[in-house]
Amino acid sequence: MKAYHFFLLLTAFTFNWAYAQTGGNETTYLHSIKMELHKKWPNNRTINLVFHGHSVPTGYFETPHVNTLGSYPHITLKNVKKIFPYAVVNSITTSIGGEQSEQGSIRFGKEVLAHRPDVLFIDYALNDRGIGLERAKIAWEKMIQEAMANGTKIILMTPTPDLKEDILSASSELAKHSSQIRQLAQKYQIGLVDSYRLFQAIAKTEDLKDYMAQSNHINEKGHQVVANAILEFFSLESK
Repeated sequence: MKAYHFFLLLTAFTFNWAYAQTGGNETTYLHSIKMELHKKWPNNRTINLVFHGHSVPTGYFETPHVNTLGSYPHITLKNVKKIFPYAVVNSITTSIGGEQSEQGSIRFGKEVLAHRPDVLFIDYALNDRGIGLERAKIAWEKMIQEAMANGTKIILMTPTPDLKEDILSASSELAKHSSQIRQLAQKYQIGLVDSYRLFQAIAKTEDLKDYMAQSNHINEKGHQVVANAILEFFSLESK
């Protein structure tokens, strides 16, 4: 990796940390989960990482092709297992291509909480442009509140890019949804992976097309960017 590009990525992670720390600080937010992940047989238990959202976490690259193992939920599983070799971990996707957060909130209890998530990731902003900020906020808060009542750790995801929008424009729809998601993370003191800021930093020096499978779906290189950001929640705190 070029030194300058690496510097930009570190800068993007710094932005991510700043927003995560106003919500769930990524160095400590998953402390109890990491303690469970460190346990060995026969004292360990299964840890469920549940990814709820739309087509991107589902693994859609070029629709209708689904690259499940190249998507960030399963890259995350591989990354987590490298850190915690004795852990029993499931990566579970409850996401549906084309779905927005109102639809996801309706099936949340029966299809998401039913998996008993230890850590829940919510990624809907890309599709929430169709319902707008107000309706999206209501749906996100409903899911957040239900998950918190269930004792689940929650990490909110800002959106990955859509090449039909200018990612560097503060007035774009995805920028507005990203801002709202950051505010929700702060309000509820929960985790945040700021994918949008990471791709904004990349876009300043690289062509985002290199990270995209189609205009609104990232490719495996793009999924790796998101998975690396998620890994900060599992790797920063000392054992």
